[in-house]
Amino acid sequence: MSDTYIIEVNAQTVGIVVRNPDGYRFFAATHRFNAMEGQLYRNAREAEQAAFRLANGGLKLVA
Repeated sequence: MSDTYIIEVNAQTVGIVVRNPDGYRFFAATHRFNAMEGQLYRNAREAEQAAFRLANGGLKLVA
């Protein structure tokens, strides 16, 4: 299993996730995805789904 994954939405890179002891931390590649910056996900797929929802206006983040 890899420690780093590129997250893409509609064939565009929106960020990466890096594995740490608590899960996968998201780092935004564009300002559009800054709302996800630093968020922790259980796996790369969960981060990808969150990015897709954000891109389509359906993501609600909690502080």
